[in-house]
Amino acid sequence: MYINTLFSVLPDYIKPSVIKTGNRNNKWKYGYNKEHDVIVISKTGKIGEIYEIQNLKIALPLIESSYKRDNKKELQYWEQLEIPKEITRIKNLFDWNKYPDIFKEKWYDYIDEEFKRREDGFSFYNNGIPTYMTGTHYMYLQWSKIDIGAPDFRESNRLFFIFWEACKADHRCYGMSYLKNRRSGFSFMSSAELVNQATISSDSRFGILSKSGADAKTMFTDKVVPISINYPFFFKPIQDGMDRPKTELAYRIPASKFTRRKLDNSDAPEELDGLDTTIDWKNTGDNSYDGEKLKLLVHDESGKWLRPDNILNNWRVTKTCLRLGSRIIGKCMMGSTSNALDKGGDNFKKLYYNSDVTKRNANRQTSSGLYSLFIPMEWSYEGFIDTHGLPVFYSPEKPIKGIDGNEIEIGVIEHWQNEVDGLKSDSDGLNEYYRQFPRTEQHAFRDEAKQSLFNLTKIYEQIDYNNDLRHTNNLTRGNFQWENGVQDTRVVFYPNKTGRFLISWIPPYYLQNHVILKNGGKYPGNEHIGAFGCDSYDISGTVDGHGSKGALHGLTKFTMDDAPSNTFFLQYISRPQTAEIFFEDVLMALIFYGMPMLAENNKPRLLYYLKRRGYRGYSINRPDKTYSKLSATEREIGGIPNSSQDVIQAHAAAIETYIEDHIGLFEYGYGTMYFQETLEDWAKFNINARTNHDASISSGLAIMACNKNKYIPTYKKEIINIPLAFKKYNNKGTTSKIIE
Repeated sequence: MYINTLFSVLPDYIKPSVIKTGNRNNKWKYGYNKEHDVIVISKTGKIGEIYEIQNLKIALPLIESSYKRDNKKELQYWEQLEIPKEITRIKNLFDWNKYPDIFKEKWYDYIDEEFKRREDGFSFYNNGIPTYMTGTHYMYLQWSKIDIGAPDFRESNRLFFIFWEACKADHRCYGMSYLKNRRSGFSFMSSAELVNQATISSDSRFGILSKSGADAKTMFTDKVVPISINYPFFFKPIQDGMDRPKTELAYRIPASKFTRRKLDNSDAPEELDGLDTTIDWKNTGDNSYDGEKLKLLVHDESGKWLRPDNILNNWRVTKTCLRLGSRIIGKCMMGSTSNALDKGGDNFKKLYYNSDVTKRNANRQTSSGLYSLFIPMEWSYEGFIDTHGLPVFYSPEKPIKGIDGNEIEIGVIEHWQNEVDGLKSDSDGLNEYYRQFPRTEQHAFRDEAKQSLFNLTKIYEQIDYNNDLRHTNNLTRGNFQWENGVQDTRVVFYPNKTGRFLISWIPPYYLQNHVILKNGGKYPGNEHIGAFGCDSYDISGTVDGHGSKGALHGLTKFTMDDAPSNTFFLQYISRPQTAEIFFEDVLMALIFYGMPMLAENNKPRLLYYLKRRGYRGYSINRPDKTYSKLSATEREIGGIPNSSQDVIQAHAAAIETYIEDHIGLFEYGYGTMYFQETLEDWAKFNINARTNHDASISSGLAIMACNKNKYIPTYKKEIINIPLAFKKYNNKGTTSKIIE
C-alpha cells in the first residue's frame, strides 16, 4: 500500500466550531493567521479543509458550490471549459469597443465570472469529490497555451499551486524553492504565473533567470510570450512594441483596469496611458537584477548553475529586490532538478534545506526566506496519470485509461523500480536517473559515483532502504544524564525529540554502566562487545559562529553477547554551547555502554577531560604502535593523530572495508546501518578535505577501534650467519691440514 507523504488533510487542526463561527462572520482573512499557525489562502472570508504540505499548514476556501461535468462519477474530471467563439474573435479592447452595447451586454456576466475565478479559484467535481484549485491554477489550465495546447489537470500541480498560493499569502515568505522532477511542468506553470501576475499589475517588474542567459531567453520567447498572446482580450493588456518580443514584454494598460465599468466605457483607452508593467530576462550571473525592484522573479533550473556562477550568491542579491526594508513586496518562484553536487547541485541543496519551514529564525523566517517543496516523481511521471489527474501508483488489476488516452497496465512505482534495476551495473547512469526522477530528497541530490572514494551504489542502496518508514523507526533520539544528577554514579538514557544522541540499540540492563575498577582506575567492562570513535573539538566558540561539530559513533564487534554484531548503534553529531557539555555527553555514553573510545589526540582537551575525571582507561592507545613506541603525551592520554598519512589511509580503508562488508543489499538482506547523516557523509567524503566530514572521521575511528588487532605492528625475524672464527682441519693422513 502506497504511503502518501506529500500532503495530508487535518480535519481537527482547528475546532469545527471555531471554523463555523469564523465562516458565519467572514472573518478568515487572506494571509498568515498567527493564532492558529495556519496560512489562509481563501479570499472569501470562509475556510474549509486544512492541508499540510511539506509541514506548511494551509487553510483552503470553503467549497460552497462546484462545477459538475457529468452526473456520472467516473465521467467527472477536468476538461477545459468551452470558450465562446464570439469571445475568441475579439483580439483586443479596440475590437471590443467597435461592437454595439447589446452585444457587450450579452457577455458581461461571463467576463465577470472569469475575473472572479481568477481571483478566488475554481471548484469542480473530480471522480465524485468536490475539488478546489487556486485562481492561478485555473488560469494555467483554462487560459494558458503550452506546447501540447491546453495543459492537463494533475493532482500534483493542484498541490503545487496551493503551496505557491500559501507562499504568496504569507507575509513572512519570499517564495518557494521547489525540488522537482524532470518534465514536471514547472517552466510552463511559472511562465503562466508570470503572465497572470503581470497582466493584473501596474508599475511592476517581472524577471526570469535560468542556468544560462540562453535558457532564460528561450523560456521568455517560447513560453511566456505565447501564453500572453493567447490570453482573451479581457485579460490581455495593451502591449507595447512587437507582437513577439525577444527581450522585454511591456504592458501599457494592466488588465486589472478591465472591469465591467471599463468594458462598458466607450472612452479611448489611450486615456489610461502611463501605467507600466514589464517582463524580461537576464543573463545568468551573481549580480543579475542587482538593485532592481521585482514583484515576481522566476528562477528556473537553479540547481544547475555552473562555476563561476553561484545560485547562493545570486539569491543573496535578488532577495533584496523583493523587499523594501523588512517588508516583502515581491516573491520568487524557484524550481529545478539538481545537477551533481560539484556542478551546481551542492549550492542548490544548501538553499533548499535552508528553506525548511520547521526551522525559522527570530523573525519567523527560514534561513533563505523561501519555503521548500518536494513532490516525489510518482505523482507526476508521464504516462501514469489517469483521466482524473491522479497517479496510478501500483499496477491495476484491469488497465486504466490514462490522461493521454493510452491504457495504464503497470504502476508507476513498479515501472520506476524496473528502470532502477536495469541500471544497477551503471552507477553514474543510476544516479543520474535518480536525480531526474527522484522519489526522495536523497535521490534528488545524488552525486556522481566517480566523485566518491567509497562504493556509492552500496551506500545509496542502504539509504533507500532506510527511507522506508519501517526502518527509520529503529532510531530513538534522546540524551544521557547522570542518575539523580549525581556525577560518576549511574548513567540513564532519556528519549527526547530534540536530543543530541540518535541510537538504534540499548544494551540489556545487566550490561549497562559496566565499569571495572583496576589498579585504582576505571575501565570499560564491555570492551569485548564494541567501541566508540570520536572527532572532538577544543574551542567552544568560533569566529564565524559555526565551526566543526563534535561527532561520536558507537559500533559493535562480532559478538556472541546480547548485542547486534558489526552494527553502528549510536550517532552523535552536534556542537553544544560549550565544549565541556560535549565532553560530558561523550563520557556518559562511554560509561552507559561500557565501551572504550578511539579519538583524535590532535585536539586533546576531551582526552585530558577523561583523564582528569578518572577515566583514562576508556581512551584507547593508538593501535598502530607498541606501548614502548608511544610518545609521552600518547602514553598519558591515549588517542591517535590525524596528521599521519599512514593513519589517514588506514582510516579511509577501514570505512571502505566496512561499506563493502556491511552496507547495502546482500543475499541475506540489507545492512543494519540506519544513520542517514553518516551514510550521506560517507557518500561525499573527500580524503583531501577531511575536516568537513565529522561523521566520517568519527565512524572511521570506531571501525578502527573495533579492529585494532589489524593495526598491531609486526616485526620480521632475520637470520644472520655470524662467523665464530673456528678453523676446520683435514685429518686425512698423518698430518692435519687447515681447510682454507
